[in-house]
Amino acid sequence: MIDWQAKAQEQQDEYLNDLMALIKIPSVRDDTQATDEYPLGPKPAQALHAILEMAQQDGFKTKNIDNVVGYVECGEGDETLAILAHVDVMPAGDGWQTDPFDPVIKDGNIYGRGTSDDKGPGLAAYYALKTLKSMGVKFNQKVRMIFGTDEESNWTGMKRYFEVEPAPTYGFSPDASFPLINGEKGNVSLKLNFDATATGTVALTRFDAGLRPNMVPGKATASVHTTAAHQMASAFDDYLAEQPVSGSAHVDGDNVNFEVIGKAAHGMEPEKGNNAGTYLAQFLMQFDFAAAAHDFLTILGRDLHLDTRLHNLKMNFVDEIMGELTVNVGIMRYDAQVGGMIDLNFRYPKGLSADALVEQLTVATTGQQLTITRGDAMEPHYVDPQDPIVQTLMNAYRDQTGDVDSQPEVVGGGTYGRMMTRGVAFGALFPDTTNTMHQANEFQPVNQLVLSMAIYMQAIYELSVKK
Repeated sequence: MIDWQAKAQEQQDEYLNDLMALIKIPSVRDDTQATDEYPLGPKPAQALHAILEMAQQDGFKTKNIDNVVGYVECGEGDETLAILAHVDVMPAGDGWQTDPFDPVIKDGNIYGRGTSDDKGPGLAAYYALKTLKSMGVKFNQKVRMIFGTDEESNWTGMKRYFEVEPAPTYGFSPDASFPLINGEKGNVSLKLNFDATATGTVALTRFDAGLRPNMVPGKATASVHTTAAHQMASAFDDYLAEQPVSGSAHVDGDNVNFEVIGKAAHGMEPEKGNNAGTYLAQFLMQFDFAAAAHDFLTILGRDLHLDTRLHNLKMNFVDEIMGELTVNVGIMRYDAQVGGMIDLNFRYPKGLSADALVEQLTVATTGQQLTITRGDAMEPHYVDPQDPIVQTLMNAYRDQTGDVDSQPEVVGGGTYGRMMTRGVAFGALFPDTTNTMHQANEFQPVNQLVLSMAIYMQAIYELSVKK
């Protein structure tokens, strides 16, 4: 019997060196630097090049598709096992205690943007495949590890892959948590759009919160014009004293500039963050803003604040298998000259659809001065727990961890696993380990990354070698 954990331990130092080098590439999508050669900006492509060059040196066949997606391949056969990971990362945001793109290891944890989502787990899966290859095993099917460069936005790269390459037989994405995720809720962003207005005894000149729809805003700022600037600033101090967020208000003549610092979190679990934008809106909505500015603040501060299950809008919904409908208020913008926008990221179970959510939200906001626009939707995805891929992966997890009680789960997050009919998400966040994806000070325990490598070794071996 092969000691997979011993094999993984042998790779630890080299793995960490390669992971640190990969994290140092700030591979955030940047449309302002997009070119024909680099459609998502140069940094995601740089990270893709790095992983493909690494694989070429390790003797794998590789292919770069349009600088947006690439794959590493070994083995032969009519079936294809796909392992889908991504090398792009979320913007760093505020609140880091270390440089997010200069990784450090402290107290057994490695800190940096991408350590948990998804460079750490993705590279662990690659090292598992690399180790098996170096052992000289015979793969009885084709194995492709596919790296996307836009998982945190629009999945541009992975969509391109499935347009030009044959669909895999089955596979998994090391981009979530253990033991295994066999169901993922649907995902769609709906935007509430507001007209410009600068009328009223107080005027909202600017409001700004959020970096991405799938990230709870950790910071919010706003500017208000009022003849009672000092009174408003004093009231804000009193408000903050009773809230789990911090902030400040600075008076400049008849203007007050506000800042709120909350807590960022992954948009699939918005209740784990403190949304700086909705807290700021809850404070501001008490004042006499007019027209669209009033509606903008009221929806945020009254209807959406602290209500990630949409009870206030009477849109709450629960499916017996896939759980609750949730919403993340991811981006909030308002400008007195051009108007405003609220980007709501919905995670919905089977029994709902994106079109149904648009209809319900339209009814819920009747009487408000706004319009609704819908983004691309991903429908709910579910793989039967009895499917052989679920059973094989669960066995690998149980063998390597001794955890025989945990069961496959359904989550609100969306991973590349849903691109395949028989696709699941598999690791690498362990149960009871703090989830810092999309947050400041993102980290992953080093020993757990190495253990995940052992789990992936056994899983790939049993799926593509042993069978």
